[in-house]
Amino acid sequence: MSSQYVTRSKEDTYDLIELAKAGDEWAREELIKQNTGLVKNIALKFIGSGYELEDLLQIGYIGLLKAVSRFDSSFGVMFSTYAVPMILGEIRRHLRDDGRIKMGRQVKQDIKNMKQVQELFYNEHGRYPKVSELAKLMEMEPEQIINLMEASDALTNLESLDDPERQERQAREPYTDMEQRNVDIIDLKRMIGKLASKERQIIVLRYFKDMTQQQVANIMGISQVQVSRIEKRVLTALRQEMD
Repeated sequence: MSSQYVTRSKEDTYDLIELAKAGDEWAREELIKQNTGLVKNIALKFIGSGYELEDLLQIGYIGLLKAVSRFDSSFGVMFSTYAVPMILGEIRRHLRDDGRIKMGRQVKQDIKNMKQVQELFYNEHGRYPKVSELAKLMEMEPEQIINLMEASDALTNLESLDDPERQERQAREPYTDMEQRNVDIIDLKRMIGKLASKERQIIVLRYFKDMTQQQVANIMGISQVQVSRIEKRVLTALRQEMD
């Protein structure tokens, strides 16, 4: 399937949905193409669950097609807003039913070791190690370190699926608030993905890894003032695009 994200008006999408419901295969494929980027961004949240990305995408497409079959234009919302929680739900249900949300012992141990090395390095140098430094300390390739970081994020996400308190909080939230937040997060990640490498790294470290500007500056080898300027410029641009 093509990875190109096709932009259509709400009305055009409504027409495609009605055609797809009537059995039009072309309309069905167009909807899949139009929402491939959406499904991929959601599927990436579950990397490290024991499934390859392609498998997660196929499960996500099942959720997407269920959303197509159940969507009603009288809802008056963008189809993607309606589809997000259904795609998420389909992947989560599949992972729970299949029992493959367990991560290998060795991967868990490597994640634990990585975090210990990061903390020791921080205590000694006052900053967190760069990927290259971490790879050298752990005698791994940089690509392996990046995979471990992604697996660590995925493990945190998967464990939250079994958190009763988290699920209870979500159950109390209005459905529209939950779905809109999911859409906002995915839109934000898509915009961040378009940033230049340095800008993207700063935003990820600051807002996804909860590091201070000084910690980011130490990791990237630039001044705290430079981090502050870049961060401010990027945040302004992101706010304008989201608005």
